Amino acid sequence: MDAALERLDAAGFLQIWQHLDKDDNGYIEGKELDAFFKHMLQKLGMKKQEITEDKIRGLRERFVSDCGTAPDGRLQIQELATVMLPEEENFLLLFRRETPLDNSVEFMRIWRNYDADSSGYISANELKGFLQDLFLQHRKSITPEKLEEYTDTMMKMFDKNRDGRLDLNDLARILALKENFLLKFKMDACSQEDRKRDFEKIFAHYDVSKTGELEGPEVDGFVKDMMELVKPSISGTELDKFRNALMGHCDINRDGKIQKNELALCLGLKLS
Repeated sequence: MDAALERLDAAGFLQIWQHLDKDDNGYIEGKELDAFFKHMLQKLGMKKQEITEDKIRGLRERFVSDCGTAPDGRLQIQELATVMLPEEENFLLLFRRETPLDNSVEFMRIWRNYDADSSGYISANELKGFLQDLFLQHRKSITPEKLEEYTDTMMKMFDKNRDGRLDLNDLARILALKENFLLKFKMDACSQEDRKRDFEKIFAHYDVSKTGELEGPEVDGFVKDMMELVKPSISGTELDKFRNALMGHCDINRDGKIQKNELALCLGLKLS
């Protein structure tokens, strides 16, 4: 069994995980662990008749005891990967474990940086640049051959519509972007005071630079979250169209930014 486990790499691990984590929420319930280990052994070439309850129980005790489970019995993907995969094969999970994104502004900064040709998609070559920078950021060396292999694996794992490129939603899955910030607020708040209070919180969230105005990725992040309230799955080209429309409507002084009072005016709010 140990010899089979030595053949497990990050790509194989993710394939097995996604077979069970069908809603892609990053965890599986404790009761699903046996199914995970059974599927893993099958993928690694073990015959069905060889996969006994004792072997599955042994795997569960061996690996799960090392990483533990949350109080609700859920096991996170990074917890299990950390104890099952060699460090050099944990590449797909580096950014999920160490750089979780909780703000769409940072997500859009990454998107704009690697969508170098502004096509609204990230090509395989642009993805390769992203992975190379990721390894440099974590001070890990990588050969050109391994980089090609990892790029190909990432495209296969996350290119849902198989068109050879990643869109906004594909990258959001890779980077494990957290829940849309705007979902915290009631969009039908009636009183002017409630709306003003919510507006202040929302603007502060997207004004990452704390300048009192939104520009660049800050506008992008706001637009992305706004659009996804009505359309959960948006493309990069759709985001650009809505962004241009918003800037045309709200950027009253035409400085390429959206001041706080400009956005308030667009939303029908009086701040003073």
